[in-house]
Amino acid sequence: MARSAEATFNQTAPLFRTPAPPISEYHPPARVHPNFENRSMVNYSPSEIVRRRSAAWSGLIVETVEIMRHNPFEYRFRAPCHLLIAAELAERHDGETFVEGLPRSSLRNFTGKLTFVPAGRDFRGSQKPRTLNRTTYFYIDPRGPLADPVLRFGEIEFRPRLFFCDHDLWQTALKLKSQVENPGAMLRQYAEALGTLLTHELVRINGDAALRETVTRGGLASWQRKQVAAYIEEHVADDIPLGTLAELARLSPWHFSRSFKQSFGVPPHKYHACRRIERAKQLLANRELSITAIAFEVGFSETSTFTAAFHRLTGQSPSNYRRNLD
Repeated sequence: MARSAEATFNQTAPLFRTPAPPISEYHPPARVHPNFENRSMVNYSPSEIVRRRSAAWSGLIVETVEIMRHNPFEYRFRAPCHLLIAAELAERHDGETFVEGLPRSSLRNFTGKLTFVPAGRDFRGSQKPRTLNRTTYFYIDPRGPLADPVLRFGEIEFRPRLFFCDHDLWQTALKLKSQVENPGAMLRQYAEALGTLLTHELVRINGDAALRETVTRGGLASWQRKQVAAYIEEHVADDIPLGTLAELARLSPWHFSRSFKQSFGVPPHKYHACRRIERAKQLLANRELSITAIAFEVGFSETSTFTAAFHRLTGQSPSNYRRNLD
């Protein structure tokens, strides 16, 4: 790993079997700060053919990339974070993909396939696209706060994997992708819980020792339940990170989520959502407050989002609920 990414590129055979258009000089991505303030992303050339959207949580960045034209392109990446790739639509007439430690692949249709690039490994490829590809990248800090301490995630020697299938990992990836496409639709703690689940899935597919989980059989202790519930009530309109609640209970996010559900019967994000709606019900009794004002009061940025959430949990709209109070 001591060699730079640039040296690796220069010493390996060209990816194109036929001469490819010259591309601009490649500069390896900057090192990732532990909290991802400096973002390292997959580098595309030419860059103008891609459309990118991203969202960041504690120790995790999720980025969606869409190819906008059928031009040949190359992509390259190397950084001290793990990279999981979910190819939602990916077909090419020609090209190769390379992950350091594995043979090159010239697979032409890898729609629905996953690829995992461990931190520090070289990843690069070329394509003459047959379709306008859609790909989601998951940049995972090996020592990020979402990784459950009992996993010792940062100490695992992960193996690279190229174009593989795993149903559970794929479903988790799709749920995280939806948080980029529909920002604000769900609570931040839900996305963080998915991020924690993602680390567990990666350990599972890596085939290392079985997860060393400490199973919490009795749920949260009485003091934990009271403290967490009181905090949610006090900040019911806020976007509460899962890590904040876990810290209050002095547990890892993973074990907190499991224990919380055992104690309250629902995951933290759903409990929070229900408390928001209960607060809204109280406010709806005040006829002087508009539906829009109540939506803002309980933490929704749009009335339509509030109405949808209210209907989902109560079976009726806020205005109908208010009329039935008479």
